[in-house]
Amino acid sequence: MKYPRHHLALALFMLGSANPALAAPQQADLILRHVTMIDVEKGRAIPEQAVVIKGDTIVATGNDKIVSRAWKAGQTVDGNGGYLIPGLWDMHVHFGGGPELVDENKALLPLYIANGITSIRDCAGDLPHQVLGWRDDINQGRLFGPTLYTSGPKIEGIKPVWKGTIEAGSKADVDNAITQLKGLKVDFVKITDSTLDPTLYLYAISKARREGLLVSGHIPYALTIDQAVDAGMSSIEHLDYAFKAGVRDEAVLAADFAAGKLTRGAVQDKIDAGFDPATAKAAYKKMAANRVFVTPTLSISRTIAYLDKDDHSKDPELAFIGPKLRATYQWRVDRAAKATAEEKIARHRHFEQMAAILPMLRKEGVTIMAGTDAGFLNSYDYPGFALHDELAQYVRYGMTPADALRSATRAGPDWFGKLDRYGAIGQGKAADLVLLERNPLKDISATKSIRMVILRGKTHDRAALDGLLATAQAQVATWNSIAGTKQLN
Repeated sequence: MKYPRHHLALALFMLGSANPALAAPQQADLILRHVTMIDVEKGRAIPEQAVVIKGDTIVATGNDKIVSRAWKAGQTVDGNGGYLIPGLWDMHVHFGGGPELVDENKALLPLYIANGITSIRDCAGDLPHQVLGWRDDINQGRLFGPTLYTSGPKIEGIKPVWKGTIEAGSKADVDNAITQLKGLKVDFVKITDSTLDPTLYLYAISKARREGLLVSGHIPYALTIDQAVDAGMSSIEHLDYAFKAGVRDEAVLAADFAAGKLTRGAVQDKIDAGFDPATAKAAYKKMAANRVFVTPTLSISRTIAYLDKDDHSKDPELAFIGPKLRATYQWRVDRAAKATAEEKIARHRHFEQMAAILPMLRKEGVTIMAGTDAGFLNSYDYPGFALHDELAQYVRYGMTPADALRSATRAGPDWFGKLDRYGAIGQGKAADLVLLERNPLKDISATKSIRMVILRGKTHDRAALDGLLATAQAQVATWNSIAGTKQLN
């Protein structure tokens, strides 16, 4: 019996598909071979894997022997047993300091790549339109840097402390602000509380959520954390606010502050004294049920708390920060120096008490998002480098290395609703990867042992990463020289 020719071809195709050894290898751009793949979701290491990349997308993963027979590529990298993780995300960074600092801010972008950070979330500064432009330039391949998500200008009250804001003094103002932000195609909304009326603050959250936008922010002392959660807050920035949610009489404190009966300092003292584990547990359960994530920014909090003890004047990372940006650090240093001995002790005690809630948040199901607060004003909080310090603090204060790693690889994509594309190593996922020398599931400091970064499918080996750092350092040295010359004149 004779079969039509197309039936025979189909049979041969099916035979080849079932047996990769008989099929012609498929073509790709890049194969990473002999890697130990870190499954960050399940916290396990899978040895002898291969990862195949076409363009900016992973098209295959699996046992190295099987995958390497089925695929050929223009570039092959021998991982030699190194540990492959998804690209790191820093979910709280800032760019700012005024128009004179645009170049120094822009020069920070390669520092993120050199540190294995392939995505960042800009939580507003005073250069919002420049940052929006950088975001689009990066997406179009015109600018080298990590994938950048930004809030654009933050929403604030009338004549706020913070610059680069959209000022709102009425519901109509808030409506107009949300319309402006949607027109700018921001990735989320940032709201702070310098002068914004508490009622408008809650209205702004709910309005943004109704318009399909995620909301991040600080929370006014005149409100409870519970009120912000009920309004639709998406992420709470800084661990202080999560700590405040665990205070037994928080509603009373908020009302007294709103009525002018308590100063901010007095409220803080009562918060420190009134933390109650049972109250905190209930609050954290509700936050988890409402998918409210927490970005602790723990490293900068510790740095500020211990400025009286730690000398940062010889930090090697200072060599990568321009002179004008370094100058913005001084205000915190000066303020810390004015503190009394009792105030310094209280500052240390508050930080340690606050940091201790991390395991409780995790136990109750709250998602922790790694974020550093790195950027202008925040003293010795170095863009790129700080994320590794942040993760080390998480482990120091009770999180497992696996949980800490998830906070910097999966939490960000989860918050943005992008886990279909990021946060894991698998078919269809973005080719944003970091190859490490050591296993981060055993020692979180291994995130610093970077051998290679793959950004949008392009490899940057250790020599290339060192080149990024050298270029950044040389640029800062030039700026330092110019600044020194101006001072002499």
